[in-house]
Amino acid sequence: MFEELGLLGNAIVLLLSFLVLSKASDVVVEYAEKLAFVTGISATTIGFLLISFSTSLPEFSIALSVLITGEGIGLPFGNVLGANITNITLILGICYLVLFLKKGNSNSINQIQKEEINSLNFGLFIASTIPLALLYLGEASKFIGIILVFVFILSSFQISVSEKEKSEKASKEERKKIKKYALLIFIGIIGVLMCGALIVDSATYIALELGVPEVIIGATIVAFGTTVPELSVNISAVRKGKIGIMLGNVIGSCFINITCILGLALIALPFAVSLSAFTNLVLFSIIAKLFLWYFLSGLKMTWKEGIIFLFLYGLFLATSFSSY
Repeated sequence: MFEELGLLGNAIVLLLSFLVLSKASDVVVEYAEKLAFVTGISATTIGFLLISFSTSLPEFSIALSVLITGEGIGLPFGNVLGANITNITLILGICYLVLFLKKGNSNSINQIQKEEINSLNFGLFIASTIPLALLYLGEASKFIGIILVFVFILSSFQISVSEKEKSEKASKEERKKIKKYALLIFIGIIGVLMCGALIVDSATYIALELGVPEVIIGATIVAFGTTVPELSVNISAVRKGKIGIMLGNVIGSCFINITCILGLALIALPFAVSLSAFTNLVLFSIIAKLFLWYFLSGLKMTWKEGIIFLFLYGLFLATSFSSY
């Protein structure tokens, strides 16, 4: 995209993109917190529904491009499962370590109310069982896609109705700020997504100029690019001590990837896709979510859990590359 800028120009674009990305992420977290305050809706729910849907747009765009071109049918499945594994193992692993460096051994997960933990566990349960069911069935079809989209709509509706009752308690002055805060969150997320795309483009050009093989670029820079929005927003949330936003974003992204994005892809695909080739992805996806489920249930969020997640991510990469 920036071939005419050369190596130095792309390096500048890369640096500026990271700087703007950090600022845009701070905007998202800051106004998500304010929106939660004026509406009475928990920050965890805002992260679960609003922010996670927006930061999942890279995965959605990949699925959409496949549906339009009809090429690379298996890409949406691999991308959704791979993104979920990355969200939990790599992103949460990094966030847990950042939290430890910021607050030491204090267990900030206790800030989240019990009912919020239950809602996170429900989203995690859905995102964990569906890949296992698909693996057991041996194939994916339009009918399964309809069920997944229905689960997404029903769950979102139930959460929205329960949280609407809280938002109605806000005063008239506070309600006037809701649209403003929501707009600023949206602008911040657009900035995050645009910076993520610029980072991938400029980093890819630099890698090619330095002689890095395209296969390696695809497996590292491009794959990492789809998780840049979640990573940047979550690190910003952790730095500000907003653990609910961070957890809601990660689990919400996993939930949306499995139900909405994968469901729509299955409905639109012209034929059934065998999932036997995705056994490794499905198993690692389930393992990662079981670990997170255990940590949430035990209110565990320390550097040890961060190391475990990063180890799982390294193991996932090792087994994935060894199979080729």
